[in-house]
Amino acid sequence: MKLYILGIAGTFMGGVAALARGLGHDVAGCDAGIYPPMSDQLAALGVHLDPGYLAAHLDRQPELVVVGNALSRGNPIVERMLDERFAYVSGPQWIGAQVLASKRVFAVAGTHGKTTTTAMLAWILEACGRRPGFLVGGVPENFGVSARLGDGADFVIEADEYDTAFFDKRSKFVHYRPSIAILNNLEYDHADIFPDVAAIQRQFHHLVRTIPGNGRLIVNAEDARLAEVLAMGAWTPATTFGIDRGDWRARATAADGSRFSVLCAGTELGEVSWNLLGRHNIMNALAAIAAADAGGIEPARAIAALADFRNARRRLELVGERNGVRVYDDFAHHPTAIATTLAGLRARVGGARILVGMEPRSNSMRLGAHADDLAPSLRDADAVVFLHKAGLPWDAVRVTTALAGRGRTASSVAELIELLRGESRAGDHVVFMSNGGFENAPRRFVAALG
Repeated sequence: MKLYILGIAGTFMGGVAALARGLGHDVAGCDAGIYPPMSDQLAALGVHLDPGYLAAHLDRQPELVVVGNALSRGNPIVERMLDERFAYVSGPQWIGAQVLASKRVFAVAGTHGKTTTTAMLAWILEACGRRPGFLVGGVPENFGVSARLGDGADFVIEADEYDTAFFDKRSKFVHYRPSIAILNNLEYDHADIFPDVAAIQRQFHHLVRTIPGNGRLIVNAEDARLAEVLAMGAWTPATTFGIDRGDWRARATAADGSRFSVLCAGTELGEVSWNLLGRHNIMNALAAIAAADAGGIEPARAIAALADFRNARRRLELVGERNGVRVYDDFAHHPTAIATTLAGLRARVGGARILVGMEPRSNSMRLGAHADDLAPSLRDADAVVFLHKAGLPWDAVRVTTALAGRGRTASSVAELIELLRGESRAGDHVVFMSNGGFENAPRRFVAALG
């Protein structure tokens, strides 16, 4: 079938494109912003990419248009699609019907850690010979691609609570019908579509309603909001995890989280030793091990597999080192994720300086929904340069002022790079935090250091 994908360079829709190519479809698509790593993946797949959302792109006369949730009414290509009655479907609906219906689905939901946990679980199944299919909201280093069909019966999917499409305002994950679902955590986010945390909890409960009684819920025992979701009604057995409470627990044997023992029902099952950092990644690992166990993988094998796990790109990814300065690219979108990432790095580097370049890129960030929580989330940073472009509807000075002399603003990425370059010295760790392209700032900064 001849498919045309709107918003194809996003991590999810790029994964849909990869799966469609795997099924033998003729795939092309368009996007407003096309940049690595998805642009590289799509090019390797031989997918034709059109820049922008021009109505003329539909001159290709596709048999089906797959619509990403970045598109809305008034967009020229959407209006032509509707006016000329092209057949269309959302990305989640397409993958649910065309890929997941024949698979045993493992879904990974949560405000934080979805991409990392999905990649971990896919790698555990892969290392144990299951050859799973997967769709991850990033590019895991173990696989080099964000999505594949797989040869086995299992499929692991990152289950996003964001809405599906302009014509379907349910969360994406209601289309996936998982047998095993991880509920990793739940906080307020996506201020552009959810008025409060209760609205997000309702969507999570819609997911819970779709899981069969012979399936399994894997739930963070430390999260009170998830407990409230289950109190709305649950018809599936639940297994819990947490550092200090739950069926699956962990005991850190290295302060930075690079080693920890795994326990189930009080019995120690083994130790994970890996290159990841932080308490949050220990929690992600417990969730993945528990889900793999529910899928029939012996815990000792899952624990051993994590020694070789390599995270998705842009998860505190070291992109270069020059003149003694180490530079990282991190996909930061929420204060909790920022705080836990920097805390893990702080535990690793001790008293070395940590400098942060931050872009408020997510819709919630741009709207200022997290503004009051940003300065506290940056407590482990020694200096912060905050990108405040014209058009940001709130004053970033409220963040830099709260940083008590550790924060500055820049009106452009070029200025931000220059400020960080002037501040950095040998031994520093410089972290660029954004869930967008950030105009390739981390790699530009490495070049500037030269």
